[in-house]
Amino acid sequence: MENWLVVGSGGREYALAQTLAKVPNRQVYVAPGNVKMNQLPRVETVAIEEMAFPELAEFASQHDVQCTVVGPEQPLSAGIVDYFEKKNLPIFGPNKQAAQLESSKTFAKQMMQKSGVPTASYREFTDLTVALSYVHCQEPPLVIKADGLAAGKGVIIANSSQEAMAAVEKLTSTGSKKLLVEDYLQGEEFSLFAMVNGTTFVTMPIAQDHKRLADGDMGPNTGGMGAYSPVPHIDDRLKQEAVDQIIKPILQGMADADMPFNGFLYAGLINTASGIKVIEFNVRMGDPETQVVLPQLKSDLGELILQLKQGKQPEAEWQKGEFYLGTVVASRDYPRSVMNGRSLPVITDPDVEISYAGVEQQGDQIVSHGGRVLMVTAKAATLKAA
Repeated sequence: MENWLVVGSGGREYALAQTLAKVPNRQVYVAPGNVKMNQLPRVETVAIEEMAFPELAEFASQHDVQCTVVGPEQPLSAGIVDYFEKKNLPIFGPNKQAAQLESSKTFAKQMMQKSGVPTASYREFTDLTVALSYVHCQEPPLVIKADGLAAGKGVIIANSSQEAMAAVEKLTSTGSKKLLVEDYLQGEEFSLFAMVNGTTFVTMPIAQDHKRLADGDMGPNTGGMGAYSPVPHIDDRLKQEAVDQIIKPILQGMADADMPFNGFLYAGLINTASGIKVIEFNVRMGDPETQVVLPQLKSDLGELILQLKQGKQPEAEWQKGEFYLGTVVASRDYPRSVMNGRSLPVITDPDVEISYAGVEQQGDQIVSHGGRVLMVTAKAATLKAA
């Protein structure tokens, strides 16, 4: 039996564990996981928190884990890969230095400029008064970003000077020491994922998510309320353009800077009137995109990861002719607050897949415990049918 370890507890990790466990001779452990993951075949949760690096490493060592796959950004940014590599334990993800592509937006912008990767022009600020003065004089809309990790909620699109000033004050009041103010880019947004080892990579099908809370693209940005894949209006030509102008140059730039990237690279892109540009990079799979991308994989995810780690160029086979579309069931007041302990909806439709995230055991019931509770994904021959 081949053992794997997935670090994390949400819907993304549910999908990663489920995909890895499709191989009959493989046992997948998830730390800490959630209670519903134990119902997946060949998946077992382990009561170790995702930031407890010594305990995770000890578990991986004792259980002869073939490879550890890290789901969330926090342990990556805190150096879980560096810790495992010092112990000579196989792990798939970027080290702390390379993880700055997500943990520091200014680092990412500087790396894009050095690598010739197209992105929005920006200014960075550490002084609240200077930032307020700047946004007051700029033509809206503006994009205000917190420099560090913000669980997908550190970006505010301001449509007026008043909104921009309120956004600056809000992000600094929640602890952001540095802010970026970017030009607003107009166009079609999409997500491109790649599995990477240095400058060798395998791309995945294009996905598109929506981050606004309410219908009609209204309300505050969240960590993601749903996604679908593939995206019919982002064709192979546009995808190749994104690979040539963004994925290849940024990976080469990271390698040239002596911080080669390994793991999942997530490029949040936008197709503007002047070409494709980067909105942001993430250094892990996205949630909710993972839940609509990985079901399309016909190859063995574990084997692809191992081949990459061995320096090989793997060939991935993907499902054709079907669309996957998912929507998130969230806590009533998400993202403002979380209401735990709610009973879960009963979904018995055999044509949908449920990825559980914010759940816990309460007596003999499984109830909500978190903002995004679960995601329901359907597949069909057309997007409309899905």
